[in-house]
Amino acid sequence: MENRQRPKVGYGELLAAIADHEKYRQRLAGGRRSIFQFRDLSNLTMAGADLAGADFTGCKLQGANLAETNLSQAVLYACDLRGANLQGARLERADLRGASLRGADLTGARLLDADMRDGVVAERDKYGNVHIKKPDHDPVDLGGAKMAAADLTGADLSGVTAGRTDFTDAIMINCVLTRANLSAARLEGANLSGADLSGANLKDATLRGAVMVGAKLENALLSGADVQDVLDDKPKGRPLAELGVPIDTALKQYALWLATGGEEGQLFDFSDLDLRSIGARPGIVLTGANLKGSVLQGLNLQRAMMQGAKLMEADLRDCNLMGADLRGANMAGAQMVRTDLRDANLGPLVMPGNRLFPANMTGTVLRGADMRGAQLKSAVLDEADLARAMLDGADLTDCRLPEFPAGARKKP
Repeated sequence: MENRQRPKVGYGELLAAIADHEKYRQRLAGGRRSIFQFRDLSNLTMAGADLAGADFTGCKLQGANLAETNLSQAVLYACDLRGANLQGARLERADLRGASLRGADLTGARLLDADMRDGVVAERDKYGNVHIKKPDHDPVDLGGAKMAAADLTGADLSGVTAGRTDFTDAIMINCVLTRANLSAARLEGANLSGADLSGANLKDATLRGAVMVGAKLENALLSGADVQDVLDDKPKGRPLAELGVPIDTALKQYALWLATGGEEGQLFDFSDLDLRSIGARPGIVLTGANLKGSVLQGLNLQRAMMQGAKLMEADLRDCNLMGADLRGANMAGAQMVRTDLRDANLGPLVMPGNRLFPANMTGTVLRGADMRGAQLKSAVLDEADLARAMLDGADLTDCRLPEFPAGARKKP
């Protein structure tokens, strides 16, 4: 707090407290919740520790290493986290009211339902009188912080100062950003579906390619903002009416056409259609379908049958394609940011004569895609953007990869 000397926490004390807290979390004998109220933990390392529910009220954590640390439901009220490393940290439902995160690195952090509103600290003196303490840092300050690919679903950032903050590809679904200062912030590719930006300052912000379906923008300041290629509630591409029949009928007729080798049913062209309104379609059959340039953003297509499908330049951002069969599919130039491809089959399609058609992902944008356990044998990923993609356990046998990017995860 203002002009207040915080007692320094030694590294030995910190390690002992972490060990006790982890016992507390596991309900083991000797466990004790970590409480570090109004202490100085600057530049200390807690990377990877389980400190869920710990109390850091009013602490100084400048430059601390909290990468991959579990801080879910932790109390970080009025903390000074300037310049802290919070890459990949878990901050679900954390209390960050009044905290300063200026210059902090929260790349890939999870802040679901975190509370990041303004806040003050009140203390009682020995006579029982309550005094409001002014922090010695700017409260609720995210200025210059790195929030790329962070998950802020449902987080409350109302009134936050986040000028020039990097929210590239962040998940900000239903995020509350009322009256937030986001001037010159980078929100390129962010998913702001259902976000409340009422009264927010978005002057000169970069919103290029952001998903803003259902976002509230009443009285928001957007002068100078880059809103190119923003995906909102307006229809994009061809309307479904051009199919000539209801979409359910078209899908059934197409599946019948496939099942009978073209003797029954009907072949449909689904290219350039805005298909977002079809809702969740797990197990959908679109084998060999022409979906070039179609918009499928956010759909649940888990276990979809899309072998040999033409998905060039399609919008598949935020889709659930877990366990989908995409053997031999052509996804060149498709947008697949944050797409869930866990355990999907992206291997080659075997055709008569033992001909192999590998999946084509040339130039596909796969930033932050979850491809853990996916089959990628012989897949072509020339010039693909794999920044922050997760490839743990994926089969990359004979896969043509671009130079492996910094930030992507690749483990056997």
